[in-house]
Amino acid sequence: MKKPTLVILAAGMGSRYGGLKQMDPMDPQGHAIIDFSIYDAKRAGFGKVVFVIKKAIEKDFKETVGARVPDDMEVCYAYQEVDSLPEGYKLPEGRIKPWGTAHAVLCAKPFINEPFAVINADDYYGVNGYKIMADFLMNHENKNGKAAFAMVGYHLGNTVTDNGYVSRGICEVDENHQLLSITERTHIEKREDHAEYTEDDGATWTSLPFDKLVSMNFFGFQPMIMDELEKGFPAFLDKALIENPMKGEYFIPSVASNLLHQGKASMDVLVSKDQWYGVTYSEDKQNVMDALQTLKDQGIYPEDF
Repeated sequence: MKKPTLVILAAGMGSRYGGLKQMDPMDPQGHAIIDFSIYDAKRAGFGKVVFVIKKAIEKDFKETVGARVPDDMEVCYAYQEVDSLPEGYKLPEGRIKPWGTAHAVLCAKPFINEPFAVINADDYYGVNGYKIMADFLMNHENKNGKAAFAMVGYHLGNTVTDNGYVSRGICEVDENHQLLSITERTHIEKREDHAEYTEDDGATWTSLPFDKLVSMNFFGFQPMIMDELEKGFPAFLDKALIENPMKGEYFIPSVASNLLHQGKASMDVLVSKDQWYGVTYSEDKQNVMDALQTLKDQGIYPEDF
């Protein structure tokens, strides 16, 4: 049985947060959120980590985050650059924005030969998410003749911030917890006992219950998706370069959704009741530090690791 791999998307800079939040210390020992993710992944059974980064941060990243990866985990580095395009395609003049999460995962293709999970570098997903994902990837290669994909779903109330708005993928699932759809809501705000989203800059608001399942971009895939990502990227570019050349992005959920509709894959939604923590805004940092210290006090993490 192959141990699954963890692909960590760490090429983005935190525009709303300000600075390279992937390496921002969250405890007195200097650990960033990403270090807690790697610790959780290793004890859940992941055997390799692939960091997707920019060449511009390579030296600092390797000297900080990379140096702290446990010795018995294989480490690889993939590079997402805005000019990493298929043959025959040219970077639009003035484009500096990366091409999205699906492009980031595609950059890791040379290092993937086994089932793998994908996470964001700056999100704390909780211990349980890695356990249920590792168990799924190690025990499901195919389901009913389809590639077995999975997503860890979180209750919306565990993923909102007190300091502003968040973007979340709102999930619809069937009675067997198979994913039916993900709808991106790009402006969700916390209220006292629920959340609300707007699509017209606050002119109108729609209520969302706290127990609604949302995607936090914690996905599990079989390696076959890499070929699908590679095949789909030119088609994405053909459209994006005409319609939105400066900001068009190639996203993981849209590729996965296409494969579900084509009958090539299924996607289980694995529910975690863990609290999500993240530094969407600089004001979030103290809350995250306090929460991680509480988890240490409870014995969930050692004081240093």
